[in-house]
Order: sequence, then structure tokens, then C-alpha cells
Amino acid sequence: MVLPFDILEYHHRLKQTKERMADKGIEVLLITDPANMNYLSGYDAWSFYVHQMLVIIIDEPQPLWIGRYQDANGARATTWIYDENVIAYPDYFVHSDTYHPMDFIGEILTQIGQGNRSVGVEMDHYYFTGMALERLKKGLPNATFKDATLLVNYVRIVKSDQEIEYMRRAAQIADLAMTKGVESIYPGVRECDTAAEIYYHMVKGTPDYGGEYPAIVPLLPTGDHTSIPHLTWTDRPFVEGNAVIIELAGCYKRYHVPLARTVSIGPANDKLKQVAPVVLEGIQNVLDTAKPGVTCGELEEVWRKSILKHGYEKEARLGYSVGLNYPPDWGEHTASIRKGDRTVLEPNMTFHLIPALWFDTDGIEISETFRVTDTGSERFTTYPQELIVRDHMDLSGQIS
Repeated sequence: MVLPFDILEYHHRLKQTKERMADKGIEVLLITDPANMNYLSGYDAWSFYVHQMLVIIIDEPQPLWIGRYQDANGARATTWIYDENVIAYPDYFVHSDTYHPMDFIGEILTQIGQGNRSVGVEMDHYYFTGMALERLKKGLPNATFKDATLLVNYVRIVKSDQEIEYMRRAAQIADLAMTKGVESIYPGVRECDTAAEIYYHMVKGTPDYGGEYPAIVPLLPTGDHTSIPHLTWTDRPFVEGNAVIIELAGCYKRYHVPLARTVSIGPANDKLKQVAPVVLEGIQNVLDTAKPGVTCGELEEVWRKSILKHGYEKEARLGYSVGLNYPPDWGEHTASIRKGDRTVLEPNMTFHLIPALWFDTDGIEISETFRVTDTGSERFTTYPQELIVRDHMDLSGQIS
């Protein structure tokens, strides 16, 4: 077994998590977010569609992994925890209207003497249901439940040097996928063909290391749908005169570096030519401001003032902490670059800065993922920071 991180790093993460548990009066932490499970144990499999859990007991040195029987070998293969701490429930608990995995988990916790302790649960994320909480409470009637939704997420917000290295590799994959995706766009090509080109290079990666599936599929709104940021692709052909927004992420060892660009098929229209310099100026102002000690809210204020002098406003947040994750989101759900967020930037925090502007029938996205350094900030990707114009193209796709 080759773990993505040194065992000492996992121990450090576990120590930080237990310190936060102690601060919140939590003795047993039940982790069901697959990114947090990965972060603390190394567990990596597409098994999050069934109930699974990592149990952190504040006075025990090893976590417990509890999940489906057929996934237990995956836990033994990808984690640093002892094999005897991998506990599997039988398959009749899966998608049953009679049995529930949380019944099994409650019984296990009771058997090992944890049934009457203070139990932290990640109550607000995609992988933990209302039914799961009800069955846990029924199975642990003597426990005191506390919300621990973002406890581990905030441990993750400052990256180690090894995590930063993985994000640098993800950035190279993002650059490559964006390059190939843009090159595939010309009149008559179907949107799905460009999406396939992007996916191919996101997974193939570089000659030195391959990529992985990203937590979000490539987003590819086109034409008047560029005002709708979260559309994917269709089988419609691209049309000269339209714009296309590409938002993707390179992913390596589950670490993401998102990247967005706007492409004009043929000469850019007046609206794009007017708004692109505004966005680019705002991006640079934010990146120039980002450094340790500055708050996320202060970054948003710099952007807001930068675009306001040109007559523009943005309703949505400007960016968010990003890194390790699984579908359906690559964001870490902690700090956001928006008004009022008092998160203070620290070295090795990483953010997806997406200062997009969306209007009634069109929009523009040019984004950067950056790292906070000791003295400022640095971009992960090297793809040109500009509005891309695919000009002088004929229907064969040859650039003249």
C-alpha cells in the first residue's frame, strides 16, 4: 500500500481534529463526508452512494472505518488504519426499507462503550440524510448529539506542502484540458465533442502523472445560455458569433484546481469586449491584495470597488476555499470571498477566484485558483488570462 501522504501527516491531521473536538465538547466524531474521510484516513473509493463512516474517538489512537462489506477491502487497501479497525455491515442493510446502516453503526458504538458519550455528526452535507440521523438517535438513546458539520473542513483549509504539490499537478492538468477544449471549438462541432475532449485530457493527464475524475463535470454554457453558469453540454453544434464558457478542474489525488475561460466563436461582440477588461482588472486587483492578514471580505471589497467604477455589480460570492473533494462539489464549504466573511488569509490557503458576471442573456467567466503565500499570492495555472477569440475559422475547423 502506497499512501498519498506520509503517516506522520495523517497523525497531525488527526491531532488537529481531536483538538477541535475537545474545544466543542465532542468525544466521538462520526464522519460521513467522503472528503473528510479521505483527509483523515486516506480512504478513496466511489462508495459514497451508500452509507459509510469514519469514527474518531477522542481517547483512541486509531479511527474506525465502518461501511459496506464489499467495500471493506478498499478501506484496508487505501487507509493507514489497522485492518481490525475496518468494520463491515452485510449487504442486506443496503437500500433496504427495513434495515439501515445506522442501526448497525449504533450497535457497534454501543458494544465498544461509546453509546453514552457526546457524539458529533456532520449534519449538513450531501451524504448524510434525515433518516440516517433519526436511526442513529434511536440506536444511541443515551448519547448527546452535537452538530460537527464543518469541523474537519476547517482543519483542511490550510494545506500542507504536499497538498500544494498535488494542486500544482492538478493545475497542469487543468491547463492542458483547457487548451485542448478551446482548440476543439469551432462552428459545426457539437458541444458534447468538446466536453469529451476536455474529459479525455482531464483523465489522461500529463506524461508524468494521470488525472482523476473531478468533483464537478465540465460546465459548458453556450450562446444566450452563458447567463446560466451551471449548465453542462448538449449535442447542439457551436455557432459562429456565439460565446462559450468553459469551467473545468484538473484533479490529482482528489485535489482540484478549477479554471474558467470565455471563448468567442469569431470576433467578440461589443458587450464582451467591454466587460472583459473590467473582469481582468478586478482579478488582478484581488490577486495583488491577497496576502496573509487580509480577510476574505476585504478581497471582495477590492473587487466590488474595482467593477463599480465601471458601472457593474455582482450578486454572487467572488470565490471560495478549494482543494480535496468528491462529487458533487470541489469547494470546501468553509471560507468564501464575499462581503462580511472575516476569515483571515494564511499561507497555503487556496481559493478558486471566480469573478464572473452574468447578465440577462449573456455572461463572462474568467477564473483563477490561487495560493496564499508568505507575502502575497500566486496562481496555480498558467493559461492566458484573457477573453479567447477563435477567429478566422472555416467549417472544417482549420484556422486560416
